[in-house]
Amino acid sequence: MRFVLTTLSDFLNKAFNFLVAAGPFGLFAIALLDSAFVPLPAGPDAVMMGLSALHPEWMPVYALSATVGSVTGCIFLYQLSAKTGSKALSKIAPEKQNQIKSWIERYDMLSILVASVLPPPFPFKAFVITAGVFRFSLWRVTIAITIGRIFRFLLEGYLAIRYGQQAKEILEQNYPTIGITLTVLIVLFFIVRGFLKNKNDKSVPPAVADR
Repeated sequence: MRFVLTTLSDFLNKAFNFLVAAGPFGLFAIALLDSAFVPLPAGPDAVMMGLSALHPEWMPVYALSATVGSVTGCIFLYQLSAKTGSKALSKIAPEKQNQIKSWIERYDMLSILVASVLPPPFPFKAFVITAGVFRFSLWRVTIAITIGRIFRFLLEGYLAIRYGQQAKEILEQNYPTIGITLTVLIVLFFIVRGFLKNKNDKSVPPAVADR
């Protein structure tokens, strides 16, 4: 058994190193596998920062590759969860299932967007699985994940270019604060948007009835 585990670990390490060497294409594959529930020894965040530090001029390309890969993996996970139904929720505690479902029903895209930005141990995949099982709009889920992931990867790339090897520590120390701040800003945006929409609706005079 130990031999099998060692062999599997060596294979994953070699596969991971091969993908890292492939640049944006490898980062796409790593992000896809990570989002589709097939994690490699290190996730796309570490690879994103490492590649951006080595090749700053390619940072936007890396961020785009990681985002497309992550979104593709999430769509696969969503579709798989939709097909398997309640079986997909077997590893998620019932109380957490109800809480996540309630958040998605109440905040819709906002809950998925925030979840896609926040770092581990926040259960982002649980949101994707829940959305798939209960068949929330795939288009809305996809748009929310795309916005959240592109922000996250661009932020990581920027920090890697600016701070180099220290970027990972800076991110780990400040990501909770960044995540909370972003969440507050997004919530305020939706509140202001809803307020302005209601105000505009009230300011429009009712149509004159036909006589």
